[in-house]
Amino acid sequence: MEGGEQAQNKQIVLRGFIVGTPKETDMELKVGKAKMKVVEGSRSVLIKNLYLSCDPYMRGRMREYYQSYIPPFLPGSVIEGFGVSKVVDSDHPNFKAGDLVSGLTGWEEFTLIAKAEQLRKIQSEDIPLSYHVGLLGMPGFTAYAGFYEVCSPKKGEYVFVSAASGAVGQLVGQLAKLHGCYVVGSAGTKQKVDLLKNKLGFDEAFNYKEEPDLDVALKRCFPQGIDVYFDNVGGAMLDAVLVNMRLHGRIAVCGMVSQQSISDTEGIHNLFMLITRRVRMQGFLQSDYLHLFPQFVDKIIDYYKQGKIVYIEDMNDGLESAPAAFVGLFSGKNIGKQVIRVASE
Repeated sequence: MEGGEQAQNKQIVLRGFIVGTPKETDMELKVGKAKMKVVEGSRSVLIKNLYLSCDPYMRGRMREYYQSYIPPFLPGSVIEGFGVSKVVDSDHPNFKAGDLVSGLTGWEEFTLIAKAEQLRKIQSEDIPLSYHVGLLGMPGFTAYAGFYEVCSPKKGEYVFVSAASGAVGQLVGQLAKLHGCYVVGSAGTKQKVDLLKNKLGFDEAFNYKEEPDLDVALKRCFPQGIDVYFDNVGGAMLDAVLVNMRLHGRIAVCGMVSQQSISDTEGIHNLFMLITRRVRMQGFLQSDYLHLFPQFVDKIIDYYKQGKIVYIEDMNDGLESAPAAFVGLFSGKNIGKQVIRVASE
């Protein structure tokens, strides 16, 4: 393309900081322009976004007062998230036009990446490209690092996973089964519970929305108690799990989706069990373990190609569908990893 040529660039913009549960109207579709050539000497990369990831952690970045590991979005700015993209033009020696890459990008058709080091080149393999925002992306690596490094599992242990049919939970459960553990998951619909037991290989699963007493539900599934809890929801579920932990159990605190849209988060009443049962509870980020990423990719690709694991995606088409897909995360509409297909490969 000629140096001055531009293309239409649809973008999803945050209208303002959000209080409470996110709504589609908190975001809007705008149409801008993108230059199709990068500036010589800038070492920047222009990418065309193919698949975008919808993740619950993004809700925190829509809060005005957000003290965390990543800055908040600014009102009027393009929303940012993980994506799979194709290089359109590059002034960086590690990337050339046509390369497929994954990494942080904008919720838009074209994104200019100033820091190309945040991109990871995708090697050709017989795996769906969209899996690089799920199974082989941040959620998959979160499951891998959290389960093996934080949970320190042992064969034969009793493992509980909340939000078990989601992007992270579905892989945690399958890794735990491959490790020789007894695995139970919770989810919010009968369809998801059936999926956990019949497709993902969980030993047992229950619909937390149909359980009047979570403590009773956990005792039914774990009469001998829980060794490992992979927590994706926090709140009442975490409180109930604490009184069902076994001696020297481990809790990996991955996410707290039940608390993401609450101004005054719920307190936890059973923390004393950490002392009496000598339980280790640890929060973590997948970025703490990036040195393990090559090992993770090799192992998960091998499992996938052998048919030892499956991965479920909930695919929405078109950038316009992104706000509804994101909002749906907080009411459990998605089944599996929520992905937006922006453009064909």
